[in-house]
Amino acid sequence: MATATAPTGNAPVGLKRDIGLIGLTWTSVGSIIGSGWLFGALFAAQAAGTASLISWGIGAVAIIILAFVHAELGAAYPVSGGTGRFPHYAFGTAAGASFGWFSWLQAVTVAPIEVLAALNYLSVHATWIQSGKNHLTAGGYALAVAFMALFVVVNFFGIRILAHTNSAATWWKIGVPLLTIFALAIAAFHGSNFGYQGFSPFGAKGVLSAVSTSGIIFALLGFEQADQLAGESRNPHRDIPLAVIGSILIGAFIYIALQVAFIGALPHSAFAQGWSNLTFTAKAGPFAGLATTVGLGWLATVLYIDAVISPAGTGLIYTTATSRVSYGLSRNGYVPGIFERTTKRGVPWFGLLFAFVMGLVVFLPFPTWQKLVGFITSASVLMYAGAPLAFGVLRKSDPDRLRPYRLPGGGFWSPVAFIVANLIIFWSGFDTLWRLGIGIVLGYLLLGASAYFKLNARTPHLDWKSAQWLPAYLIGLGVISWQGGFCSSGPASTVSCGATDNIPLWWDILVVSAFSLAIYYWAQALRLPAAETQEYIGSVEVEEEPGHN
Repeated sequence: MATATAPTGNAPVGLKRDIGLIGLTWTSVGSIIGSGWLFGALFAAQAAGTASLISWGIGAVAIIILAFVHAELGAAYPVSGGTGRFPHYAFGTAAGASFGWFSWLQAVTVAPIEVLAALNYLSVHATWIQSGKNHLTAGGYALAVAFMALFVVVNFFGIRILAHTNSAATWWKIGVPLLTIFALAIAAFHGSNFGYQGFSPFGAKGVLSAVSTSGIIFALLGFEQADQLAGESRNPHRDIPLAVIGSILIGAFIYIALQVAFIGALPHSAFAQGWSNLTFTAKAGPFAGLATTVGLGWLATVLYIDAVISPAGTGLIYTTATSRVSYGLSRNGYVPGIFERTTKRGVPWFGLLFAFVMGLVVFLPFPTWQKLVGFITSASVLMYAGAPLAFGVLRKSDPDRLRPYRLPGGGFWSPVAFIVANLIIFWSGFDTLWRLGIGIVLGYLLLGASAYFKLNARTPHLDWKSAQWLPAYLIGLGVISWQGGFCSSGPASTVSCGATDNIPLWWDILVVSAFSLAIYYWAQALRLPAAETQEYIGSVEVEEEPGHN
């Protein structure tokens, strides 16, 4: 068991419960409507043709299933950095530290990817930003640093100012995509485009691969931001479920409508080299380039402005989330206690600065938007996989807890959500997963160093017994991916990424599903005793109840 000793020398817990329903909802919506809408439609069309609409539907259903699970957990356990803490309650410190690291790894990489998206659009007119193959120049990297620094500065003004800033930006971020949909549909809509080379030119594998690798899942991520900021919600029991579920429904509708408008507006000349090589003016900024091609110069101007505002707004929120996840990890004793230090405005200042530095490092190994998308999709869904596992345990170990939102048929949907998460990870491709594996190993080294040098006065005793399933889960998923047929840039049969393509299509879904169910029920059997779960929950929530701060 972890000790409940307060971290010596740290400032007291200072998070402020200042966010209402609209602020929470717009936090999640603002995270969903980011760079994904600027590039997702192009890359999805290139990967799956008209069948990309099916890919968006699959992605939306998958994320909605995960969102319902998070809605119950977030309302029942309104603590900061929730996605990294739910597994801690269910399985103790070893699993909690692992999923906490997955959560932080996902969050810290989003702000850089949003900055890259903005710079990609800006490079159409400011060619000095990027060199060949979309690599940042020295000047481009300096501009990226400026963006990241801006996110940190705004966060230092406190959660209330941040919520107002994000709400204003989100109204814009919703309005511009809707304007784009209507303008393209009126100015240039070619119904014949939807039948070019048949409905699904790349088959089922193209449809499924597009879900993870073209930016669809990445675009729909972000609903969990309401969970991450639950410790700062005025009325979390009511507002968290509404914000989580409402945001994903809004986002899914906008993205599917954008895909329809994009395909319909493509000029026939764009198909000269087929779906996989769609070509039109200024393709580096897809929607703005398409607007220019169909004679909507005014819309292109609006889109180039939005290409800065939308990604910047999402990057801003994820910078906030990163600091809250590291705050939660410190509260559990996994990382140095300095991550809990807050300013007078209730801002975890060290977590913000650390996120800034690590965000700059992320630019280096992933110089392009699409390469980073595959990595972050896997990291994100690996983080999400912890919630269904925790959901099943907490329903059993904490049955009397007030659940303002209770997922109907939760006993059925939680293992389904776990299967869904693992399928998305599998579809992201083996070349993405082995890189993610390096990130996981690095995380364990960092967490181990914090414990070894006693950088946090809370000294967690690792609950190995209840996490025996975790190594088998991570290694097993990697082996299945290796034997499967998915790569981040296409089917393994045509692209060399290390995957062997030994498991045929459709059989691979059966294998992943069976493996997921085995891990799910194994984890349930090894859950912490109910008394220990209650102790872990109580030791955190006593300091995070509404009004306590």
